[in-house]
This record gives sequence, structure tokens and C-alpha cells, in this order.
Amino acid sequence: MIQTKKNWKNFTAGTEFPLVDEFYTLQGEGFHFGKAAYFLRIGGCDIGCRWCDTKLSWNPEIHPVVSINKILSNVEKHKAKDIVITGGEPLMYSMDKLCTAMHARGIKTYLETSGAYPLTGKWDWICLSPKQQQPPIGDIYTKANELKVIIYNIEEDIKWAEEMAQKVSQECYLYLQPEWSRREVNTPLVVEYIKKNPKWKLSLQTHKYINIR
Repeated sequence: MIQTKKNWKNFTAGTEFPLVDEFYTLQGEGFHFGKAAYFLRIGGCDIGCRWCDTKLSWNPEIHPVVSINKILSNVEKHKAKDIVITGGEPLMYSMDKLCTAMHARGIKTYLETSGAYPLTGKWDWICLSPKQQQPPIGDIYTKANELKVIIYNIEEDIKWAEEMAQKVSQECYLYLQPEWSRREVNTPLVVEYIKKNPKWKLSLQTHKYINIR
């Protein structure tokens, strides 16, 4: 796990988190696109994808520390029924207590993770977005509901996607998502690949197209 000077014991206990951002919006990607959800973006990531659109989240030191109670209060203000935990890489911290607190209030939990750290927490939905430089570990493959592979270098990433598809369960939904900066070139190529390999579906960052968070 990443080392940080801020409340490290509370981070490892999963009672506080370095918070990059939180907001109520529509899910823009993957299986649940178009669905209203409260997003919690947690700071800290050491995977280092060069195309990452939230590099601000990498360093947990620069973000305020927020307690579970404060997070719950903000979620309940919006009367949200679903919360998406993303990052950064949220599994750098224990998610057990946060998930328990959400479920106790009837809020469903959705995880977006690379799977590079041990799985904690009880989730209603897990979106696994694996990265080649730090592959998933443990039983995340069999527990993922959705596999979403970002396509930046078309041939290399398609090959990686197929390798990952062999490891997830048969019930897992499979998505290929063109990386935003190369969407004009890669989207038509991904579409053609899916037409030839229809086990895959296309994921687009629709929130960017309609200019919402």
C-alpha cells in the first residue's frame, strides 16, 4: 500500500480516506451508463497509466482527509441509492467499513478498480479495469461483474483484453472502451473488432460527450 503521512492508521483501518472529489451525476461508462449515482473518488494510485485523465488523484498527500460519517452525510443529502467508489485505486485502502455503512442505509455499492490490490468490501457490482503494468491479483477475476479494458494501443490492448477475458467468469460482461484522446481513431477499429467478436460490447465515455461530470 502507498505510504502517506496523513492519518495512516485510519486509512488502513478504512475509517477515513483521502478524498479527491465527490459528486452526484450519471454513470457515463460500461454496463450502468445513464444511471444516477453518487461518485466517490479516492486519492492514491501507483499504477501510472500515461493516458490517465485523473492524474490529480495519484498523490493522496494533496487531498483532504474525510471520514465515513462525512461521506454518508453527503450521500444522504442527495438521496442517492447507489454509490460508485473509484480513484485513483480505491483498493489501496480497506473498503470493509465503508461498504458496511452504505449497506446499513440501503445504499448499493459499486467498485471501479484495476484489481492490483487485495479485494476488500462487499460489493453489489465490481467493474474490473485491469492494467498491464500492474495486473490484477487474488480472486478479483472471478468476482468481477464487468470487465472494462481501455484501448489505447489497439493491437496490444486488444490482445491484453482477450487474455483478461479468459480469466473472468462466464457471467462477466465484457467491454472495450476507446481511450478518450484517441477515440476518433480507435473507436471505428474497436467497433469493427466487436462486430467480429460479439462477446464484447462497446463502452463510451458518454459523460464527456454530453459534458457532465
